[in-house]
Amino acid sequence: MAKRTTKSQNGKQTVLTAKDRVFVGMDVHKKSYHAAVRVNGREVITRVLAPTAEAVLGFLEPYRSGHLHVVYEAGPTGFALVRALREAKVSADVIAPSKTPQTPAKANKTDRLDCRQLAFYDEKGMLKTVAVPTTEEEADRQVIRLRDQVVDARRRIKQQIKSFLLQHGVAQPAGLANWSKESVERLLQLPLVAPLRFCLDAMVAELKDFDERLGQVNREIERLSQAPRHAEAVTRLRKYSGVGVITAMQYRTEVFRPRRFANERQVAAYLGLAPRVSESGERHRTGPLLKAGHGRLRALLVEAAWVWIRSDETAKATYKRLLQNTAQPNKAITGMARRLAIQLWRTLVPPEERRGAA
Repeated sequence: MAKRTTKSQNGKQTVLTAKDRVFVGMDVHKKSYHAAVRVNGREVITRVLAPTAEAVLGFLEPYRSGHLHVVYEAGPTGFALVRALREAKVSADVIAPSKTPQTPAKANKTDRLDCRQLAFYDEKGMLKTVAVPTTEEEADRQVIRLRDQVVDARRRIKQQIKSFLLQHGVAQPAGLANWSKESVERLLQLPLVAPLRFCLDAMVAELKDFDERLGQVNREIERLSQAPRHAEAVTRLRKYSGVGVITAMQYRTEVFRPRRFANERQVAAYLGLAPRVSESGERHRTGPLLKAGHGRLRALLVEAAWVWIRSDETAKATYKRLLQNTAQPNKAITGMARRLAIQLWRTLVPPEERRGAA
């Protein structure tokens, strides 16, 4: 049996074997990594490491003869570290920050305390892991998220233009409510004093730049949807009315590896389309949607649901029933978006491969 000698915080040496349980919690930042190690229920050491996989692997080397597990919270540093650890045959996971236990009272918060807490919670089995996409899966998803960023920036510049016109008492040209090409060109012909003309021309130029960039991204998404790894799934998803290439690819890349979900409830919760439930004694209440998932995908599913209920009689009947129960169109259409999301999941995962029923 392999044995390795480690040194604890107080300098005491320990010989580890495969029977020893080692848990490492890490607080990962751009400029440094903080790590805490627990061995057999006892904290033995904390360290500040250089922010590289090589530094982490060097630090972990004395503990690899034990039953080692490393965790850190999902954040801006992404998944590069966990991929490097797994490639080096180190058991590692990324943790959902929103599911990490929180103390009810305010307490001190430092990177050192955070990594110590993560190691402790992991040892007790109290952490919820997130799925780690492959490099290819993450790259595909980044193209879709780039579109989200461009759409958001384009919307902001449109708001700025309308605010500019309102501030200076300039009437909006006809068609600007729908941002037709003609109305945008009319913005360049409005009679303005030179300084205001300069400002508006700059904003219109920025809008046109975002329009061109959005077209480029949409064409790349179209090309990506035809790649062998996506083509079949996208074709199946697009069988539903309202689901176009953009919605299909957004669903495909955000709900990557759909077979990892055991049932419909998990899919709805992952997408942020499950209501918060509160039960106490005889009282049962449902509240707003749980904060989870990708907001842009939820918005696209809602848009698709409106088309779905207009073209599918069964979906329309379900929407009318929900509307009668809630008396709120927004709630009813959100319920339909949830049902559409589940239908899309069922389309990608055949019945024999589903692990449970909702």
